[in-house]
Amino acid sequence: MIAAAILFAIAALGGIVMALIRFSGRDYPPAFLAVIHGVFAAAGIVTLLVAALAPGVALSIRIALILFVGAAIGGFSLVYFHAKSRPLPISYIVIHGLVAVIAFIILIVGIMSRTPAT
Repeated sequence: MIAAAILFAIAALGGIVMALIRFSGRDYPPAFLAVIHGVFAAAGIVTLLVAALAPGVALSIRIALILFVGAAIGGFSLVYFHAKSRPLPISYIVIHGLVAVIAFIILIVGIMSRTPAT
């Protein structure tokens, strides 16, 4: 789960940069940055999925996974606008980012609340 958190943190850095690019007035960020963001986020989802399927995993981890999948769906909608060379809707960016941030916070809380192995 820590590996997933690291992957999501890297994806978040790219997401912040892309949001700042859009908020600065550009219609969309460079495609390579969107791809890197998506690759790290997808790797985080796969890593978290493997961990979340293990028996005895906290419900918060599974909730974080569901929210990250929701954020990914929102990310795919942003890719659609990017592929059509249309300005990315700021409301989509904000919702996508907020869902991902909430999922990340829940993931971190879930990781930190685990009882250490004895």
